Amino acid sequence: MEPLEELTAALPAGVVVTDAERVEKYRHDRSQDPDTGTPLAVVRPERADQVREAVRWAARHGVAVVPRGAGSGLSGGSSAVDGGIVLSLERMTAVEIDPTCQVAVVEPGAFNVDVKRAAAEHGLWYPPDPSSYEFCSIGGNVATNAGGLCCVKYGVTTDYVLGLDVVLADGTLVTLGGKRIKDVAGLSLLKLFVGSEGTLGIVTRAVLRLVPAQPQRSTLVATFASPTVAAEAVVAIRGRLRPSMLELMDRPSIRAVEQHRSMGLDVEAGALLVAQSDAPGTSRTEEIATMEKASRDAGATEVFVTDDPDEGEQFVQARRMVIPAVEQLGALMLEDVGVPVPRLPELLAEVERIATEQDLLIPVIAHAGDGNTHPLIVVPHDDDAAHLRALQAFDDIMHAAIALDGTITGEHGVGRTKKSALPDQVGEDVMALTRRVKDALDPDGILNPGVFF
Repeated sequence: MEPLEELTAALPAGVVVTDAERVEKYRHDRSQDPDTGTPLAVVRPERADQVREAVRWAARHGVAVVPRGAGSGLSGGSSAVDGGIVLSLERMTAVEIDPTCQVAVVEPGAFNVDVKRAAAEHGLWYPPDPSSYEFCSIGGNVATNAGGLCCVKYGVTTDYVLGLDVVLADGTLVTLGGKRIKDVAGLSLLKLFVGSEGTLGIVTRAVLRLVPAQPQRSTLVATFASPTVAAEAVVAIRGRLRPSMLELMDRPSIRAVEQHRSMGLDVEAGALLVAQSDAPGTSRTEEIATMEKASRDAGATEVFVTDDPDEGEQFVQARRMVIPAVEQLGALMLEDVGVPVPRLPELLAEVERIATEQDLLIPVIAHAGDGNTHPLIVVPHDDDAAHLRALQAFDDIMHAAIALDGTITGEHGVGRTKKSALPDQVGEDVMALTRRVKDALDPDGILNPGVFF
């Protein structure tokens, strides 16, 4: 029996997909990584035991396994490889809420929004909040340690992962952590798998910490002459408090949104800050007042404040809309660089310089409150010269962040698109240590090859 026939026979009908037209849909993630390969098959398990069966088969035959959630990743982390299989977890979507323990027990294919909605039925909230929360999966969030708009106050995915079930490279299923809030027994292996981008194991279940529903929010919107001036306001605000949201849009991103769908934004503004406070009682008023003063002192041209949740949400939706809007302008190379908050003005100035130098449109949005920026490099379709300049800009922006004591990725992951810059950030010793961990858990290198190394 041929190896692929063996796999098909070992799993229920419909789990293994080999039809070329259907397989094609699983080759790329949202980054549209150009180096994507062609897999032998796509495996779409419905249960953890089917994941184990597929991985055991891959281990026996030395076949690469690329785990995939919703395909919404932005760094090529789930790009298929030639001769491997794509292990899509999209059919494993169960969500169970334990309101007494305040946790969600979730399969990896469930969307972030599914967890939020299920938690809300019990007066609870799952804070990690990527802009793609409506169509990104929990498995992908865990794999990349995803963040989002609320990170500045509420943290990222790892802060909410209490337990994981993980299938290792030999098909062993291990259970790490659980519903316990505090647990320091043994090495912190649980955290090792969060952010490992499918290179160490495949998550089949996650236990996620929930918190009481988010309190009422007030919203501040401030316009500035330039992104660097807006960033100075961010530095001032973060030096005094931690808002529940502090987001930045520059002029090209504002204009892209207005062109895509009119939201009433000021297209002449150099930059826009969208900030929120969910502090209790009068503290919320005090935080908004502090942010307003910091914005005006930094040179804001206009400041608008509202306690109306629907009105505030309109500005948040405008911020979430930027990437889809910019995608209408050309092919995108999406960056995810971050720096310490005080160096945010320098990073934005560097991005502007690189855009001018390479003669490219690079709109910038940012989770400004935690120093994480998303320069969106626009490549006009069928323009080979612009594509080469964009590749150079992509590399230059990563190294600009490194030079500012920053990172090449704050929340999207290294994937395959950023691995060339990883040694420059972490150094040879850390790369060697990373390789030792990888070799210990995946000695044959079958799990997501091409990520990190």
